Amino acid sequence: MENNSFRKRESILSFILYHLLKILIVNPLFLTYFRGRIYGQENIPKGKSVIIVSNHSSYFDPPLLSSCINRPVAFMAKEELFKVPVLAQAMRLYGAYPVKRETGDRGAIKSALNALRDGWLVGIFIQGTRTYDGNINHPKLGAAMIASKTQTLLLPVSLWGTNKVLRKGSYFPMPVPITIRIGKPINPPQSNKRQELKEVTQECATRINYLNSLGR
Repeated sequence: MENNSFRKRESILSFILYHLLKILIVNPLFLTYFRGRIYGQENIPKGKSVIIVSNHSSYFDPPLLSSCINRPVAFMAKEELFKVPVLAQAMRLYGAYPVKRETGDRGAIKSALNALRDGWLVGIFIQGTRTYDGNINHPKLGAAMIASKTQTLLLPVSLWGTNKVLRKGSYFPMPVPITIRIGKPINPPQSNKRQELKEVTQECATRINYLNSLGR
């Protein structure tokens, strides 16, 4: 992705479409169909760059998470998903950027750095893939690495209940209750030494798992 790809999303048209999608579809689905609850919004730093670190269980996670943060968030998404025209446009409006599987963390980190530089918040699913129960067992170091490079706060967030939204073999979301909990910010690593990255990453994972354990 080129740097200006994020700037292009900040055009008036994209701004309007983003908020229409949020107001007309995402928020009503979350608040009514999923009986959504949000805790900890007071922990979101105001007027600062933030890297949101979260668990991940469903394709619904990015728009729901972006909606509860109340600021546009750039997310990594598999390149294959951008081949579906309508889905691709919706994902771009919601800040997703395509990453090729073979580029791994390098492609994701480059796009995330570009997004932060252009004034976006960045969302990273810290395990790198979906988990069936929403718990984080094998967190990746990418978020801590980006935080160390940019000295950006890390914001732990738990998405509870989204693992039950889509049943195996079904394309229609189930009306399950969803709870989003936002924890207190975590300071970035002061260096890119592997041990320090691991310690901060584990702190993020521990906090997210704790928030997730609180349930509904």
